[in-house]
Amino acid sequence: MRVTVLGSGTSSGVPTIGCECETCRSSDPRDRRLRPSVLVETNETSIIIDTSSDFREQCLRFGIDRLDGVIYTHHHFDHIAGFDDLRAFNFVSKNSVPIYLMNETFAHLSRIFEYAFDPKKRKESSAPVVKPILIDDKSFSIGGVECTPIPLRHGSMRVNGYRIGGFAYCTDCNEITEEGYRRLEGIEYIILDGLRYRPHPTHMTIEKAIDTARKIGAKQTWLTHIAHDVQHRLVEKDLPHGINLAYDGLVINARSSRE
Repeated sequence: MRVTVLGSGTSSGVPTIGCECETCRSSDPRDRRLRPSVLVETNETSIIIDTSSDFREQCLRFGIDRLDGVIYTHHHFDHIAGFDDLRAFNFVSKNSVPIYLMNETFAHLSRIFEYAFDPKKRKESSAPVVKPILIDDKSFSIGGVECTPIPLRHGSMRVNGYRIGGFAYCTDCNEITEEGYRRLEGIEYIILDGLRYRPHPTHMTIEKAIDTARKIGAKQTWLTHIAHDVQHRLVEKDLPHGINLAYDGLVINARSSRE
């Protein structure tokens, strides 16, 4: 299984509009971060986790031309804003795109993109054609690939991370629930929220992410949803062994099953 980081940045992206900080002026490509999303591929199956605000650019940049499913972590705009661009996959495949999401996420998605879910409004303009599949805490399968929700806390909000084989993706969280830790047992590779050093009410600081990574015990951890406060070169050199900053274009090879 091949996992590609399509975006490793926070909700405003990096560089941030109007900012002249060292990270935003950096020439290091690892300091240019699109909004958070990953692509998970096996020989037969292609899955996106979150259609970020930069979804179109990510698809063009990384040559994504087919999708077997989209999994949503939660309904915040930087994770759903690219939803309309799923139309392109309808044009190519002539089929609907299955989307897997919690009830609350679906409620907000169908409100924000009402024209895609209201039969009357669909007749007035081109809209994504999707097949919503509501998920809770149970594992589900996309093209033979088993996906297990990881319950997380994002401030007061319940959000999902996902375990797929030997890999887990846990963006946008400040706490992993007890059940979440249980479902992460034996994980080899994980991408974990690590916003910045300064505290934030709904995200892990880098220090907290390091402590959490040690508790999880994966072979390798990468931090994502990174703010412009963090300059890759300077922070990377001080991170413990087995913990690194993710960056756009990072590729991780992992087992597609737990066995």
